[in-house]
Amino acid sequence: MSYQTLSVSVNDGVALVTLDRPDQLNAMNADFWNELPAAVRELDAGGDVRAIVINANGKHFTAGLDLGMFSAPPDPADRTARVQKAARFRQHTALMQQSFSALEDCRVPVIAALHGGCIGGGVDLISACDLRYASADAFLTIYEINVGLTADVGTFPRLCKLLPEGIVRELAYTGRRMGAEEAEQRGLFNAVLDDREATLKKALEVAREIAGKSPLAVHGCKRMITYARDHNTADALDYVVTWNAGMLHVEEVQAAIEAGKHGGDGDFTPLPPAHDRVKGGV
Repeated sequence: MSYQTLSVSVNDGVALVTLDRPDQLNAMNADFWNELPAAVRELDAGGDVRAIVINANGKHFTAGLDLGMFSAPPDPADRTARVQKAARFRQHTALMQQSFSALEDCRVPVIAALHGGCIGGGVDLISACDLRYASADAFLTIYEINVGLTADVGTFPRLCKLLPEGIVRELAYTGRRMGAEEAEQRGLFNAVLDDREATLKKALEVAREIAGKSPLAVHGCKRMITYARDHNTADALDYVVTWNAGMLHVEEVQAAIEAGKHGGDGDFTPLPPAHDRVKGGV
C-alpha cells in the first residue's frame, strides 16, 4: 500500500515505518490516524514480519496532533449538530485511541526510534510501543495542558505504567519537557544514542535480534507481558500456563537449541496470517 504520511519498507523480517511529513514536523493529520494502524495491521497480517521499527524524517519525531484536526464549534442554532457534538467527539477520539492500540495489539514487537521533539500525541505513540530508543537531543512533553486540553489518546493509561505516578502528574500538570537523559534514567527509554542515525541503527539491530528468535515465542512474550501489566499476579500466572499448554511446541524449542549450538537463524515456523474476517477452514 502507498501512504500520504508514512513510508514503509521490509528487509529480512524487519519492517521500518517512517513518519514522513518533515515539512509539517510530522504533525498527525487525519490521514496519519488512519494510515498508521492500517500499515501496522498489514505488516502484522502476513506473518513474515517479526519486528517493526517506527522512526521519523525531519527535525522532530512528531509535533503531535495537527491543529487542523480541530473543527469549528457547531452553530448554536443547529440543534442536531449541538446535541450530537459530544457523541461525535467520543466516537472520533475512540478511533484515534485505536490507532495507537494497534501497536500494542499487533503480534510482533514495535520499537520506537525517536529524535528531536516527541510532543503531545507523540507521547501516546511511543507509550504504546514495546521498546523506545532515543537520540541525545530527544525530548518529550505532554503538551496538551499548554493548549487547554487533557491528553486523551493513551498517555495516562500507558505512561503511568512506565513512569512513577508523581512524575507523570508533574509532566501532565506543567507541560514541561523531559529530556532524553532523564527519560533514560527513569526507565522510559531503553537507551540514548548520540544522534538520529545511531538511534535508528540501534533500533534496527535490536529488531534484527528479535527477528532471529521464535516468532511464536516472541508473540507469547508480548501477550504475557501486556497481560501481566494489566492483571494481578494470580491471573497472569494462570494465563501463561494456559497459553503454553496450547502454544508451546517442542519443534520450536529444538530449533532454538540448534540455533544456539551452531549460530545463525533458527528454523522457526512463522506466525500464521492474521485475518480480519471469519473464513472457512480454521
